[in-house]
Amino acid sequence: MKGSTALTDKRFEALLGQILRAGVLIAAAVVLGGGMLYLAKYSAQAPHYGIFRGQASDLRYVPEIFRDALAWHARGLIQLGLLILIATPVARVAFSVVAFTEEKDWLYVATTLIVLAILIYSLSSS
Repeated sequence: MKGSTALTDKRFEALLGQILRAGVLIAAAVVLGGGMLYLAKYSAQAPHYGIFRGQASDLRYVPEIFRDALAWHARGLIQLGLLILIATPVARVAFSVVAFTEEKDWLYVATTLIVLAILIYSLSSS
């Protein structure tokens, strides 16, 4: 990386590592909390493996997942944790765009923006 006041390579890598670590830990905590709530509520029920049931409609879209998670519904919390886990590498790429822009490293800015656009497109088109 260029520039004397900008992020050093080592500091940049450390910040990226912290972003990934924090995202994974937060996601794990949310999924764990949701899993504990789920087990507290449904542990006495026997699962019916012979019948396939798709995902509930309130867990298919992001606004509904947030609504369920805010209402402390176990499945909503588990889904929110998975969304956080998926969002973690996207946040890392977005941070990279900002860091490369600060460094005025335009080739890396352009490349990282392309990667970010592909990630966002792939996540939003499914």
